[in-house]
Amino acid sequence: MNFPLVSKLIGIVMLILTIAFMICLGVAYGLDSEEVVGTTTLAYYTTIGVSIFGAILFFWIGRTHSKKFFRKEALCTIGLAWILASLIGSMPYVMILEYATLADAIFESTSGLTTTGASVFTNLETFPPSLMFWRCLSQWIGGMGVVVFFVAVLGFIGVGAKMLYANEASGTVSEFEESRIQSTVARLVWVYLGLSIACCLSYWGAGMNWFDAINHTFTTVSTAGFSTRTDSFAAFENPTIEWIAIIFMMLAGLNFLLLLRLVMGKVRFAKRNTEFVAYIIIMVVSSVMVSLYLMLDGTAWDAEHAFRSGTFQVVSIMTTTGFSTEDFAVWSALPQMMLLLLMVIGGCSGSTAGGIKISRLVIAVRLTFVSVERSFRTRVVRQIRLNGNTLSQQAVNEVTAYLVLIGSVICGSIILVSIFETTHEVDTCLSVVYATLFNVGPGIAEVGPSENFGFLHSHTKLFLSLLMVMGRLELYAILALFAPSLWKRFS
Repeated sequence: MNFPLVSKLIGIVMLILTIAFMICLGVAYGLDSEEVVGTTTLAYYTTIGVSIFGAILFFWIGRTHSKKFFRKEALCTIGLAWILASLIGSMPYVMILEYATLADAIFESTSGLTTTGASVFTNLETFPPSLMFWRCLSQWIGGMGVVVFFVAVLGFIGVGAKMLYANEASGTVSEFEESRIQSTVARLVWVYLGLSIACCLSYWGAGMNWFDAINHTFTTVSTAGFSTRTDSFAAFENPTIEWIAIIFMMLAGLNFLLLLRLVMGKVRFAKRNTEFVAYIIIMVVSSVMVSLYLMLDGTAWDAEHAFRSGTFQVVSIMTTTGFSTEDFAVWSALPQMMLLLLMVIGGCSGSTAGGIKISRLVIAVRLTFVSVERSFRTRVVRQIRLNGNTLSQQAVNEVTAYLVLIGSVICGSIILVSIFETTHEVDTCLSVVYATLFNVGPGIAEVGPSENFGFLHSHTKLFLSLLMVMGRLELYAILALFAPSLWKRFS
């Protein structure tokens, strides 16, 4: 384990957080009322001080680092960086909100940086503007990932950057040339920035004020889900804004490598991209089915409203954004089960969305068909293909192992939450696990879109915070931290 290099990389994360808190400090001076500006500025000065001290300490520890960077260092850096960032990000909540407990603050901070969007707070309109800004900015930072940002500009990592990006962005990086990894990830960051600017201008043009437009841009392109309004997008009562959100949530749920190629004019690549085709098919079919339910059930007052509301909720849940225009927790069992299924599926690999990812679903379905055929044709040989390429047996085995692992985590988490929350129904326990592990935000039952997670016990909130980080980093970067062999000094 190359501890000095890991320490230096974490120090860079602390510097990025310091810059973010400085921006929030500027917002506090500019927008916070006289009654709270003293409290908010003190909170940000304190948090900036802690972040700078942490950065200096980690840089000092890493002053003798070598450039040897292996997979274990990547996992350690990613896991520790997210945990430390979530802890430091909780400080403004504790210092500004008198009623916020430490568990509340850690939950909210983790939910922001992991782009989950689950909240423990109500009456968001009473938040100081600077705290609201940090709440949404944290999701934008977490969207592409703190680590991706510094990989894009950090030259000394070398080929180790490929491992950092693979663990952070859940992307397929086999198409990257290792010698050009920094420039490629930098282009992805520019795509992310371009998408953010386009989204912000669209929201503003549709009637949002600049503050709402900027904050909702942060949480839309990161498929995160925090809003400046307690009622989320329903508070705006603007169909145009809802359609804009639908478009940008769909784009943000795509593989950013695919978006990069589309920006470069390589449209044909999308047509033969298996994951992209499956993503669109699932989204369209689900939107039509939910829209028909809303129309036939009488929930919607006309066809346009039914189609808009149904599409919005499907896209929001499938991309694990978590915005809402309807309280789907009061819908009947069929559309709720569809939304729960979409929570599990999630968006595309290499996107800001959560879930198991479309690519894994495609591989699992194809593997299932092959297994069924082999039950009566024992000598048949079928290759599993994705995007026109034949997958190696190791790749297929890794997908199978991941699905088994995440299934085990789900089962264990539901049991543990049920032990913690003995007064709540099983659907609530199941929903809080799904909503946090898959970084969705809202769930069903008692944690529906019109409710929050504030009623849970403190130990449950802390456990769910861990689940959010595990889901954002696809399990391994956190689970590996508990393996003793990770910390041994060998490569």
